[in-house]
Amino acid sequence: MRLVLLFLLALCSALPASQPNIVFILADDFGYGDLGCMGCKDIATPNIDRLAAEGIKFTDFYANAPVCTPTRTGFITGRWQQRCGLEYAFGYQVEQFRRVNGAWVPEQDIHALGLPLGEVTLAQKLKAAGYATGAFGKWHLGFKDEYNPVNRGFDEYFGELLGHADFYQHAYYDGTYALRDGLQPVKREGYFTDLVNERAVKFIRGHSKKPFFLYVPHLAVHAPFQPPDAPETPRVTKESMHHGSRAIYKAMVERIDHGVGMILAELEKTGLADNTLVVFSSDNGGERYSRNAPLFHHKATVWEGGIRVPCVMRWPAKLPKGKITSQMAITMDLHATFLAAAAAKSPPEKPLDGIDLVPLLLSDAKPLERTFFWRIDRSNRKQKAIRHGKWKYIHDGNTMDLLFDLETDIGERVNLGYQQPEVLADLKARLKAWESEMDASERDIWVR
Repeated sequence: MRLVLLFLLALCSALPASQPNIVFILADDFGYGDLGCMGCKDIATPNIDRLAAEGIKFTDFYANAPVCTPTRTGFITGRWQQRCGLEYAFGYQVEQFRRVNGAWVPEQDIHALGLPLGEVTLAQKLKAAGYATGAFGKWHLGFKDEYNPVNRGFDEYFGELLGHADFYQHAYYDGTYALRDGLQPVKREGYFTDLVNERAVKFIRGHSKKPFFLYVPHLAVHAPFQPPDAPETPRVTKESMHHGSRAIYKAMVERIDHGVGMILAELEKTGLADNTLVVFSSDNGGERYSRNAPLFHHKATVWEGGIRVPCVMRWPAKLPKGKITSQMAITMDLHATFLAAAAAKSPPEKPLDGIDLVPLLLSDAKPLERTFFWRIDRSNRKQKAIRHGKWKYIHDGNTMDLLFDLETDIGERVNLGYQQPEVLADLKARLKAWESEMDASERDIWVR
């Protein structure tokens, strides 16, 4: 922790005058095909679609993981989440351990762990570079006060600390109350998505004279599936958690989009729109009521439907308008991109795994070939995958080697492993080397 503080103090020097504002809106369990600009016909998303029309739409953007916590870890640290031991989501199904005298000892308290305190967050780095920082929404990187956003680099926080909660009662189905304003439990009436949207706009309004980083990680459209404008909705229970419909899902998505419109309107009203980088994405693939077409499968799998997500990005002062890119990119790239835009620095002892995307987006050259990895290593399910260029290898539950050409088979239907043994062997070797590097990381917790 002393090294972290020294690093942050060293960053407080002369700052560039043209630092952009940065807004990242992260939906939860959002389907790849659930935006109008991604081909959706039954859900209206005019404001998110506007970001794509006035900026850049990615076709090959990936979440760091197929579930919540590890993707958020990848974003906030800019590194593979396995490096600090957060490979699965916190919650009642979590398998978590502490290292004690070199051995992994189970941790029984499901709320005990969080993002390790030795990790320097994106908010800390941007704050040291002169930014005001605010987070409003679902945190899911630790329930205890030491892991609260206001202790991890954010000046302000309002939201729910757990992975999900009743949208009106703001409590988990076992009664655990999740809503906080800073460190304080607070009672608020209203639909959670609306409360988040209102606080996000208020933050912009109060920081028009200083560059800011606004992080808006929505709980929607994660279960429970509760529509807006229906406060009489019964309190969620364990049994009713996943009751819902496509119509309810539609209403939840459209309320997120409404919030994006509120943010864009406030940026325009305050004269900040031109030099504000706005990004919308999802923390993993869609779940039961979502539309992941044309991808196969869903959240909590390493198939494309579990990890490929929508992403749109607008920065009028810098980025081209209406560009569609097939450049492979991943959540942790946003960390590096935001740092570069802000001329902020990162501690050299923890080099970033993500890259600054802006130079690639400004170039007309062929997309850069990259390699991404995913893994679920739970006791009851083993999955791992690698994408290198157009090739994707999947190892799903010790069944068989699966190799797909995503350029011609985005739905992962035709296994080419027996036709391309050299490609298959190369991907398996790359995946093995990455796993060895991750497993050799110095870490004190293991969440799987």
